[in-house]
Amino acid sequence: MDVKVSCQNSICSRIVAGCMNWGEWGASLTIGQTQKLIENCLAIDVTTFDHADIYGHYTTETLFGNALKKQPSLREKMQLVTKCGIKLVTPNRPDTIIKSYNTSKDYIVSSVEQSLQNLNTDYIDLFLIHRPSPLMNPKEIAEAFTKLKNDGKVLHFGVSNFTKQQFEMLHKFIPLVTNQIEVSPLHLDPFIDGTLDQCIADGIKPMGYSTLAGGKFFGKQLEDRVIRINKVVAMLSEKYNVMPDQILISWIIKHPSGILPIIGSTKISRIKSAVDALSIKITDEEWFMIWEASTGKEVA
Repeated sequence: MDVKVSCQNSICSRIVAGCMNWGEWGASLTIGQTQKLIENCLAIDVTTFDHADIYGHYTTETLFGNALKKQPSLREKMQLVTKCGIKLVTPNRPDTIIKSYNTSKDYIVSSVEQSLQNLNTDYIDLFLIHRPSPLMNPKEIAEAFTKLKNDGKVLHFGVSNFTKQQFEMLHKFIPLVTNQIEVSPLHLDPFIDGTLDQCIADGIKPMGYSTLAGGKFFGKQLEDRVIRINKVVAMLSEKYNVMPDQILISWIIKHPSGILPIIGSTKISRIKSAVDALSIKITDEEWFMIWEASTGKEVA
């Protein structure tokens, strides 16, 4: 199955492997387990891996990089995404006294250089500003991105968690290829606040995280809203003879902006399930059944 799509000039897999939980913040994979998971993802055409400098308290990039060091040939088969801009208070950063943002030129450039070292690579395919800062200077960010591009250290740039207005502001100073956003049947804001409309207008592919709402659909104590959604999802799962998580992914990818779901699981079966969901085509009415279950009311 060809699951590659164009993200403007970069090529991303249609399903993205989210690495936030691979290390200390989740599964605490060994280097060997990380290498195996990478290989298993590549085998099912999940070739894009989403990182951030802060994941695992600044350790998960290094875990991934150590796996690549064991098998360097894997690098040419994948696309690496990473981010910077958030400063965490952690023993790994003893000089940081308060959680804050930094989007200065020097910080961005030094962060990329550190990520290159951590990931054991010469270049990053896609680099994102992790969150918008009230103090961000678009000219300074553009200068940093231009330098990194000219130096061959980053191929493409984007942002994460930016509003429509924030994206448009930075996009005027430097070309951006994506906005990575939270989106799911429990987080409908991007569908109605102009974020996804703007992606369509600019011809970019948004990346979606928490597309399964962090597992909230599958817990033991469910909110009424989740129960309503699950009832519809169960009906559709039976109709299409697929798993509930696949219906939820099919709901995300039906949107015309072409959202690229980021799957945060470290279980290859869950990642493959998302890939298989690409072939499920729910109807418009079925899409709105999930929407109505989420909002608790019919559309106007």
